[in-house]
Amino acid sequence: MSETPPGPKGEPLFGSSRRYARDPFSFIAALEETYDGVALFDMGPMDTYMVTDPADVERVLVSEAGAYRKPDFQNDALGDLLGDGLLLSEGETWERQRDLANPAFRMARLSGMADRITGHAESMVDGWSPGQTVDVESEMARVTLNVILDLMMGVELSDERVRTVEEQLEPLGRRFEPDPIRFAMPEWVPMPGDEEFESAVDTLDSVLDEIVETRRGTEGVEGVERVSADDEAASGEPPMDFLSVLLRAQNRGEQSPEQLRDEMMTMLLAGHDTTALTLTYTWFLLSEHPEAERRVQREVDDVLAGDRPGMEHVREFEYLDRVVNEAMRLYPPVFTVFRESTGPVELGGYRVPTGSIVMLPQWGVHRSERYWDEPDSFDPDRFSPERRADRPRFAFFPFGGGPRHCIGKHLSLLEAKLILATVVSEYELDFQGTTPLEFMPSLTMHPRQTMEMRVEER
Repeated sequence: MSETPPGPKGEPLFGSSRRYARDPFSFIAALEETYDGVALFDMGPMDTYMVTDPADVERVLVSEAGAYRKPDFQNDALGDLLGDGLLLSEGETWERQRDLANPAFRMARLSGMADRITGHAESMVDGWSPGQTVDVESEMARVTLNVILDLMMGVELSDERVRTVEEQLEPLGRRFEPDPIRFAMPEWVPMPGDEEFESAVDTLDSVLDEIVETRRGTEGVEGVERVSADDEAASGEPPMDFLSVLLRAQNRGEQSPEQLRDEMMTMLLAGHDTTALTLTYTWFLLSEHPEAERRVQREVDDVLAGDRPGMEHVREFEYLDRVVNEAMRLYPPVFTVFRESTGPVELGGYRVPTGSIVMLPQWGVHRSERYWDEPDSFDPDRFSPERRADRPRFAFFPFGGGPRHCIGKHLSLLEAKLILATVVSEYELDFQGTTPLEFMPSLTMHPRQTMEMRVEER
């Protein structure tokens, strides 16, 4: 077994971090193309093992997941933002919080929420008119944010407060764009953008405080009318939105105010962003590929037969499902994930020491010629049962995998299909911006262009 995998030679002090920061997507693609499954590069002070072989990705995320943890370097500013919520917590804390969250995300519950998701999509569409130009990224962020507030927190915020949340997303995102100076500096050194980031966190904390106070006292059963938007409360059952579950746990002394805050912040941000981006990229791809757009329209028309989209229709959207998957393959909102080895491990025939950073880039694997025919082309039918049968399972992992897979996967896909079907029933969207798309690499992958689209009546 070889000791050290091959990789690019970096600069003194900065390693490959400046090249990565300039364009992480081309950097990832170049390493995936040049090296066979594992490459070692220096991200400033951190040796980083980039793993793109699906079998090794599966080992890190699933079969040997216990040998890895979330890396410490993600716990500085990200820790300030999300704290000890589900995304960052480890060990017993994560297991306890995951167990608490599971009921809110069970498909049996979500299936009863389909009408509410469709209602939010209809409210969005009611504000459009033929010939209007809309910023689709902003529209998708707003509708998915409203869904999360409703289904997972049991509240409906005013348009003003929703805009307040939206306005904080840009300074938060800028803080997590790769910066070689930050890679090289201790966390305590002040940097440009820190004040804006801290102000955005404080503002979101104030919004969450308002939400918690609004819901406090409504989380039980006795005497509770339909105060939350949750049908469970109306039926005499305890509300099962995530905030109600956490408040009941707090009443039992099992949840501190700090833990509740961290979970709500994680839910607020991670709960809507990836779905909004999946929808944004799906609209772009459909606009750029009229034949696929027409095929989606025909399927939606045939399945709905004049009805509003509901749970009974979602399972029949076969081609729409392939389109959503293909959008996440080409433009994965989470474009890379990181783990840290807790002991010596073996990957790709190489020894990886304890405490090493392991990078699993969806961007590189999803676009690899090793696993995909014509990987840069838009081809939803590559997700047909026949064509996906022989493909390695972890050649496609937009939601991660294993015990730490995204708990919101089923909600995200349900949302995406219902929102797409609601819009497609009335309109098609024509992209007005420039191509090819360019991307901002933050915690998630956002387009640099304003995603302006003209609303056209079908």
